[in-house]
Parts: sequence; C-alpha cells; structure tokens
Amino acid sequence: MAQKATIYKVEMSVSDMDRHYYETHKLTVAKHPSETDERMMLRLVAFALNAHEQMEMTKGLSTDDEPDIWQKSFSGELEVWVSLGLPSEKVIRQSCSKSRQVLVYAYGGKAAEVWWDKIQGQTTRFDNLAVFFLSDPEMTSLAALADRTMKLQINVQDGEVMVAAGDNVVYVTPMNWKNAA
Repeated sequence: MAQKATIYKVEMSVSDMDRHYYETHKLTVAKHPSETDERMMLRLVAFALNAHEQMEMTKGLSTDDEPDIWQKSFSGELEVWVSLGLPSEKVIRQSCSKSRQVLVYAYGGKAAEVWWDKIQGQTTRFDNLAVFFLSDPEMTSLAALADRTMKLQINVQDGEVMVAAGDNVVYVTPMNWKNAA
C-alpha cells in the first residue's frame, strides 16, 4: 500500500520590507512521502518570499506538470511559477513558456553548483527566469524548525530572511544566481 502524505498546518506571518507586503497566511501543506523536511521548509520560505493573495501551494512532487507553488491571475493565466530543486533545461524552458515569471530555488550543495555550471549558459535566453540557491547549512537549520503544527514569523529585509518558530530563529540568505530581466 502506498504511503500517504503527511499534513502540516502552518500559520505564517510574512513581513516583507523589500516588497512592502505584510500578511498572515494559513496553509495546509501536504508533505509527500519522498519529500524531506528541508524541501518542505524551503517551500514555505519560497512561498513567503513571493507571497501574494493569489499564491498557492500545488500538488508539487505528485504531479510532473505543475510547479511547487504558483500564482494565477483571476482569469487563470499563470503569473508566477516557483520550482524547487534542480530542474532540467527542458523543464525550465517549458515553465518559462507557460508563466510570466519563473523562480527556481536550488539546493543540494555541490550537486546544485554542478547543475548550475552545466545549465547556466542555456538559461540566458529566458528573461523571465530567476534562480536562487540556499546552502546546505541553511537548509539543515530550516529543517530543524519543521513541526506538524507551525506558527512561523518570516521577516524579509535586504534579501535576508529570518524564520522564527517560537523561540527558534533561523537566518537564510538566498544567493541570487540569475536575475529575471
């Protein structure tokens, strides 16, 4: 019998001084059996960094043709496509053709660096693509905050992210590998 997703309830207060966005989001996050705590927490950070009233978590790992997070217009057009990990050039190309803006949050230490060295030249033609990287120590620190019921305070200022869960605070600074035009 297949394992079922683990459900996490998250109340996330986002204070993004860079974008002047201040809102609380109540999310139900389904963590796929093959998903790590690191990846799930990165989904939450990526959501906070791009938070918008129409931003939604998708089915993620359980569907190949959807990003991890997306934002659609009221007419159903894809405005923001957020992927985590190390997508292939083909997936990036398809994502960039489907959405106005595509954001990739890469992680995985040396493997991510090798992936970026290999794919970087192929991404220059995508003006709507931005790529960010989070280091292994940052990912490990984020994973330590994972809990089935979370109240997170996420503050963003000057590209730095503070994630607080109770008395535990983690600081991450996504490294910008590629800017969208």
